Amino acid sequence: MVLSILSGKLPFSKNTPITRNISIWNLRGQILVIAEKPKAARKIAQALSNNYIVKKYHGISYYEINSNDSTIIIASAVGHLYELHTEIQGYPVFDYEWIPAYMVDDRRKYVKSYLDLLDMLFKKCSYYVNACDYDIEGSVIGYLLIKFHGDPARAFRAKFSSLTVPEIRESFNKLTSLDHNMIEAGLCRHELDWIWGINISRALMQAVYTSTKKKIVLSAGRVQTPTLKYIVDYEIQRNLFIPVPQFSVSVVLKKDSTLITADYVNNPLRKAEEVKYIKNYLEKSKYLVVKSYVTNKQKYSPPPPFNLSDLQEEAAKIYGFSPMKTQEIAEQLYLDALISYPRTNSQKLPPTLNYKEIIYKIAEIPGYRGLVSKLLSETKGLLKPVEGEKEDPAHPAIYPTGVKPQKLTREQLAIYDLIVRRFLAAFAPHATLVFIKAEFTSLDHEYIFETTGLNIENPGWMTYYHFHTPSSKLLPPMRTGEKLEIAKVRVKESYTKPPPRLRKIDVLRWMEKVGIGTESTRAIIIEKLFDRGYLKNTRAGIELSDLGIGVIEVVETFFPDIVSVDLTRKFELLMEDIMKNSRSRDQVLNEAKKLINELLLRFNERISDVGFHLAKKLSLTNEYDKCIIPGCRGDSFKEGLCRIHYSAYENVLKTYEEWKTRKNLSFNDYLVKIAKLKSTGSLVKDVVKHFLTSR
Repeated sequence: MVLSILSGKLPFSKNTPITRNISIWNLRGQILVIAEKPKAARKIAQALSNNYIVKKYHGISYYEINSNDSTIIIASAVGHLYELHTEIQGYPVFDYEWIPAYMVDDRRKYVKSYLDLLDMLFKKCSYYVNACDYDIEGSVIGYLLIKFHGDPARAFRAKFSSLTVPEIRESFNKLTSLDHNMIEAGLCRHELDWIWGINISRALMQAVYTSTKKKIVLSAGRVQTPTLKYIVDYEIQRNLFIPVPQFSVSVVLKKDSTLITADYVNNPLRKAEEVKYIKNYLEKSKYLVVKSYVTNKQKYSPPPPFNLSDLQEEAAKIYGFSPMKTQEIAEQLYLDALISYPRTNSQKLPPTLNYKEIIYKIAEIPGYRGLVSKLLSETKGLLKPVEGEKEDPAHPAIYPTGVKPQKLTREQLAIYDLIVRRFLAAFAPHATLVFIKAEFTSLDHEYIFETTGLNIENPGWMTYYHFHTPSSKLLPPMRTGEKLEIAKVRVKESYTKPPPRLRKIDVLRWMEKVGIGTESTRAIIIEKLFDRGYLKNTRAGIELSDLGIGVIEVVETFFPDIVSVDLTRKFELLMEDIMKNSRSRDQVLNEAKKLINELLLRFNERISDVGFHLAKKLSLTNEYDKCIIPGCRGDSFKEGLCRIHYSAYENVLKTYEEWKTRKNLSFNDYLVKIAKLKSTGSLVKDVVKHFLTSR
């Protein structure tokens, strides 16, 4: 086998996979290495040789390394250079082909120069190495280039998780055959999303055209639409919320010269009269008795190293970054060889990684020397990381490579710092916290109050990853039966809170929880919902548009399967079967085509209804009985209100009974009050305003 390869002749047929673990230096002739991005191509060239030659083709750099009997040429793609396309108009359409991206999208004209360069290089070379990112997308990008310009039977795969010199060199010394299962799963995902999106989107647009003769761009998608449905449902419920009053009682107790605030254990209370009675009672009592004083010591393990979604969540929480922004910054840090490959689900570090070497290199970076010194002292140099449960067959958890950063922006430095600190924390000792709970009772034991304290006995890993460090709250020691003077009684009226505003990271976490999308695609899909005008991004969080609501109403009525998380997850699992080689791409695609055909047949029977409904939401027609709420484009359902505003109206009537029990207000005073409260849902405020202005 080796002799045949050295001679430049492959001893097997076109469909036979190439043997594994071939060194690129054992190949003879000209070998083309394909990187996913220009920066990655340069890193690979620098890792493989100090004597690489930089060449130019229409302003695009590529690299050449000459050895005794071979020439290695490293050139770059710029992401996906091929996209799916069809010349067939209308729907359903299941005939398509991969064509150069510049022929599909005028914004990607720059792709042509890269394709021209690669085509020229492919013709010169005998072997090809796909050195794109080792994931589904990278496998597809490299494979399509090799398929259309070279020969997959003469192709190899380079697998690495960071763009550091040692890892690149090792991967090129152990080239494998093309990852065919990953390629098939990747092609299937692209084709599945394409046939799903183009057919349903064209159907929706045709429906609008049928009703209005106007061409409007609309879109739906296999993952996009269930995600939009979740957001629409969540936001509607949030905007139907009506806060109700609640009350709390607390006391300020005096222990020597220390003041301690304790809360009534039955807070919050429902009735104002009850609160008034308790307050009067306590003011007369003047003392509470210490019922119990308990300390509880607990150890907390370090958090595991980051996977992509954990990193996105922490960056959102700490810095307010969107998932897409965090992903883009992490990918840039990877291309600069500062961190390992970020698009991973793993919370585990590879046991073969030289932890000590990386940590010593981190110590050379200003700001981390003291932390590393403390870590090595605490662990006595025995470095065993804490790991999470999640695994990824392609890549480990995200870790810093130890390469010294150069000229990072403030935002890049913020993400890099998170990754470095989380990595160091994984090797650190447990944190030990001491929780204190004190209970106090009235003299007749009728009312019980409590307070808590917290002492950080040993910060452990929190020294390195300080973002989770709680605030200490010290309580003085107390004896059971000890009397403490009541210095003050406090009564507070507040209101129940609505569900929090959704943020992009909340949507991403939901997608991950229900199992739709991938680490690479979730943030992109979320951004697409904003680009399509279905959602609006405000300072407070995500807001719905009329179009977003209208699309979901239509799809839910006429394409209920498309908004189903279960259906989307089903196809995700089918693609996993392709990865396991237990199902073929054709089987999955044929099942999808059959389902889409059935859906479109039902849809076409009511296409005029669909078009008219969408036309209302798009403000393309006013020829219908509208909801009486100004600005609402919903159909009148009951009492002149659309279905959603009628739900708000019912909620206003129902919630008044609770308000009457708690505060005994008149209906009109109740309306005035909830209209002023910030936490009242916008749909409710619409209805309340109508009530007040129509009287």
